[in-house]
Amino acid sequence: MSKYFNNLVPILLEQKKTDEHILIVESSRLLFVLNFLKKHFGFRFSLLSYIAGVDLISFSYRFCVVYDLLSVKYNSRLRIKVFLTEITPVFSCVSVFINANWWEREVWDMFGIYFEEHPDLRRILTDYGFEGYPLRKDFPLSGYLELSYNENKKQIVVEPLELSQDFRFFSFEIPW
Repeated sequence: MSKYFNNLVPILLEQKKTDEHILIVESSRLLFVLNFLKKHFGFRFSLLSYIAGVDLISFSYRFCVVYDLLSVKYNSRLRIKVFLTEITPVFSCVSVFINANWWEREVWDMFGIYFEEHPDLRRILTDYGFEGYPLRKDFPLSGYLELSYNENKKQIVVEPLELSQDFRFFSFEIPW
């Protein structure tokens, strides 16, 4: 497989013990690589299985976008990884794989990774007025707002979240 990638210098090919192939690609070359892998006779990765986002909060590249391709003809899988900073966009691959539309919207909604030239980049899983990105590791586990139903007002009330255990003292002595 690696003989076709000799002229693609910024791409690193590695192989795990489980015979999985992983390509690490620069974000600027992603569309070229996806087009090449889809249309080349030796690969024919015609199916995009999924797109996932990963938050690597303690690394210099904050995010990783993972593309999983399937070649039905050759019965093989290929995983492509693109590492990004918080401000680096990645090009949308909807022009290559039409089913990438929903997965890119999900990654945008959950992580805040911007897909450049995406035809319809808007929230898909959270509410339109939602602030923040729930799958980022710096997002608070309880969120920022609390929703409750007020019997007196007969409506749903949105209030800032108050955590009552901020200054609680925890005793780690074993009582038994």
